[in-house]
Amino acid sequence: MHFSHLYTMALLTLAGFCLAQPAQATPLLRCAVTYAGSTQTIEATPVADPYVVASVDIGGRFWFKPVVVGQGSRLDYIKLYAYLDTASQPVLIQEAKYLPPFASAQLPASLTGEQHLYAGHLERELIYNCTLQGVQP
Repeated sequence: MHFSHLYTMALLTLAGFCLAQPAQATPLLRCAVTYAGSTQTIEATPVADPYVVASVDIGGRFWFKPVVVGQGSRLDYIKLYAYLDTASQPVLIQEAKYLPPFASAQLPASLTGEQHLYAGHLERELIYNCTLQGVQP
């Protein structure tokens, strides 16, 4: 057999092996956050330092902060923070913590269910639902 044929066969075998291996997806947390009829999608991927994650302004009334702590495909925990924006400072109205094991899912799987939070003197409503995908068994 000619050397170029052996080389081509080796490359094809290696390519087939690489394609047969499952892809290591990075976990993705996706939250649909609704206030006053407007919905924002907020995504979070694993970070090593939870303090670098910024809060997201929701309609000038609330702040929402999804924190996914881990490395690569490993998740250590997920924390979700919701704040009411007041004149003096944001006020924490909910902190939710989720610990492993997380359900293995390549497709989005509900993590939180639909959450309804009410805050402020007018009882403003914040609604959110988060899904998690890309978690390996």
